Amino acid sequence: MVKTLKKLLYFPFASYFRFWAKIRLDNWKPKIVAITGSSGKTTLLHLIESQIGKKAKYSHHANSSYGIPFDILGLKRKTLTPDEWIYLFFLAPFKAFKPKPLEEIYVAEVDSDRPGEGKFLAELLNPEITLWISSSLTHSANFDSLVKEKNFTREEEAIAYDFGHFLEHTKKLAIVNGDNVFIQKELSRAKCPIEFTSEKDLKSWEVYKNRTEFIIDDKKYSINFITPKATFNPIKMTNLLMKSLKLPLDANFKNLILPPGRNSVFMGIKKTTIIDSTYNATPEGVRTILQMFDEYPSKNKWLVLGDMIELGTREREEHEKLATAINCIALEKIILIGPRVARYTYPKLSCQIDKIQKFLMPKEGLDYILENIKGEETILFKGARFLEGIIEHLLQNKKDIDKLVRREKAWQKKRKSFGL
Repeated sequence: MVKTLKKLLYFPFASYFRFWAKIRLDNWKPKIVAITGSSGKTTLLHLIESQIGKKAKYSHHANSSYGIPFDILGLKRKTLTPDEWIYLFFLAPFKAFKPKPLEEIYVAEVDSDRPGEGKFLAELLNPEITLWISSSLTHSANFDSLVKEKNFTREEEAIAYDFGHFLEHTKKLAIVNGDNVFIQKELSRAKCPIEFTSEKDLKSWEVYKNRTEFIIDDKKYSINFITPKATFNPIKMTNLLMKSLKLPLDANFKNLILPPGRNSVFMGIKKTTIIDSTYNATPEGVRTILQMFDEYPSKNKWLVLGDMIELGTREREEHEKLATAINCIALEKIILIGPRVARYTYPKLSCQIDKIQKFLMPKEGLDYILENIKGEETILFKGARFLEGIIEHLLQNKKDIDKLVRREKAWQKKRKSFGL
């Protein structure tokens, strides 16, 4: 009952904050750059920030129908508890008439977690430039009904259609992933010129211990983080954006800072190496990270894999597909944590059965790791089930805990309920 009510009230209540955010935008009049897609948005946002710096305002930690209006208004949720909403509701009108920001550019990361969200945000922002980085299964359970009603043949088509509203509302330029077939089907909706990125632009990609190098269009780019092959797309998009804005590009991205849970590398106990990729887990995203891990220079590799959630009717299919990617990697241990990977991924890994452990709860996985690591293993964490709670107990420097995802009190409470 509560879930149904929240779903019904989602957009009507969000419209209240959008109304005040629109007033603030009209007074501010920034040049708006929208970053959208299923995965890779946050990496692209930070790549752009490393180039433009303080000349722009960025929608950090906000990408939804509530997050973007909140960011425009300067509202912040701190505790993630229900009582915050009363305070935010009454504060919104006052925030709308604050002095406008000094920045002349607004770079907004925008998602579409449910049908209609792309349209809702596109109508608010009406961006000058849109960068559409990807379109694949994410939050696809929310789009199942559109397929059942035969509005679309696949969830991917429904998701891409919702993102496509940004093409309709973009004024000057759209920069899109030209290799994505679902994006390609929406291009006719654009009312502006389009520029494309493509894997054919990528000449080489090499992963080192703490950095990654790309050669794109015969130009070398160096990033002081480990990143998957797919990162060539946001790099190329950043390049095209900077050209459009008539701003210089630093090919070494020396000012780049990535947020927690995006392949952060930590020193762990017993001289282990921890790769924290726990921020989210979409099917496409997990596969790209597994590909990266395969290239990572280490001999003793362990994979700790949690569930992918909110996949709806595609849950079984997509978890089974993960086994194909895992079977291509030389791994010493595979630790599956969660009911979905245990039920669907595990049976497809029979050729590596001697390497696999499966657990329902993360505390069980943590206990196994603590009992079995001998030293100098490289352990990748990817997926749901509060895997960041396991990492907390494996870090050599406990100050690194602050660099993990989901530090808010509400998340701490949920991890505790999982025994972490």
